[in-house]
Amino acid sequence: MIKIRQATENDVQELLDIYAPYILNTTITFEDVIPTVEDFKKRIHNILENFPYLVAVDDNNKIRGYAYAHAYKPRAAYAWTVETSIYVEREYEGHGVGTTLYQYLENTLKRQGVVNLMACITEENTNSVKFHEKCGYEKVGTFKKVGFKFNRWLDIVWMQKTLNPRLEKMEKVISFNKLD
Repeated sequence: MIKIRQATENDVQELLDIYAPYILNTTITFEDVIPTVEDFKKRIHNILENFPYLVAVDDNNKIRGYAYAHAYKPRAAYAWTVETSIYVEREYEGHGVGTTLYQYLENTLKRQGVVNLMACITEENTNSVKFHEKCGYEKVGTFKKVGFKFNRWLDIVWMQKTLNPRLEKMEKVISFNKLD
């Protein structure tokens, strides 16, 4: 049975173990060098200042996947929009880990007052495109040949999901660390 909890600095090596094969063997991420433990700790810390960073653990407390949201852009008008990311151990794909992570992530972001979720996906990653469609995201654009990895140019697809209504007067988004 999968349980969801907040990521901690103690999770960094397990998270890197999940992420590294995506960096080294796929175009799913455009990173090409595995971050150091210290750099990855900083990433988690910075995200948790305002947004959720969640891990999925099995009955043996082993991390099988993680998901997080971060600010879409730094400008004030984007305050209600986040970009989401998810990584699941390859052998756990298709077993509900990703769906469970995204449900928890979206519930938290909804409580924070986030309106728009954005997902940036390599177009050839059809499994992720289908997963996001299943989760209610819609394709809103394609950027042609904007990434170069493994000696070839890659397209990205932007997908979007609306969580909360767009009002004429918006309340500020609540920081993750200030939620009840």
